[in-house]
Amino acid sequence: MEPLLKAEHLTKTFHSQGREAYTAVDDVSFSMFPGEKLAIIGESGSGKTTVVNMVTRLLDVTSGTITLDGEDITHYRGRQMKKIYRKMQMVFQTPSDSFDPRRTLGDGIAESLINHGAGKKEAMLQAEDLLGLCGLEKEFAKRYPHEVSGGQCQRAAIARAIAIGPKLLILDEATSALDVTVQKDILELLTKLKEERNMSYLFICHDIALVQNFCDRVLVMYHGKIVEEGVPDEVVRHPREAYTKNLIDCIL
Repeated sequence: MEPLLKAEHLTKTFHSQGREAYTAVDDVSFSMFPGEKLAIIGESGSGKTTVVNMVTRLLDVTSGTITLDGEDITHYRGRQMKKIYRKMQMVFQTPSDSFDPRRTLGDGIAESLINHGAGKKEAMLQAEDLLGLCGLEKEFAKRYPHEVSGGQCQRAAIARAIAIGPKLLILDEATSALDVTVQKDILELLTKLKEERNMSYLFICHDIALVQNFCDRVLVMYHGKIVEEGVPDEVVRHPREAYTKNLIDCIL
């Protein structure tokens, strides 16, 4: 089976005037396969979000390559990324910040459908259906981000992300701003959607306990490098690296 996403020797070095160059990601390589739920964990500053920003082309790589569904997207920009975003979508940590506060949730979900060729009326009907799929009544399409709870807004953000049928959903700390009960509900929703749509998830998180029962495999990042990887249960029970052990001890 060919990887859905393949990162090879990714490196990102930041340069700023008057300061030493800082390497946030240092020679990181990994693959993930269709239908897989892969987590990247590490404390703040470990480089995990920088990896995601390179994969989604929000940041240019310093060196290395990124391949999505067999296509080298390392240096794609602008219009080239439009077709790539049909295959790859992202859900952010604070969903209310990713919606335009002046527009309804339905408008926000419909926008991506309209951008990919749907008519406005058709897009709004699909937006209501997608909200229903994500556990929200269709009347939520008329609500504004500030009129719903954090969990409801995150469900709407997931509805928007899956609207155009991506193969890969990237979730960057997508549950960390939610309370434990709501986190559980969102993870159950993601599990249901994966079964129904056969999506793959790249789950960025600092909490190994949260990914232990959700992800198939976990990568541990420290100071810009992958220091450990494996099945979450094995990594939790038998960490090889002192950093991983400390990370687990702080959480479990």
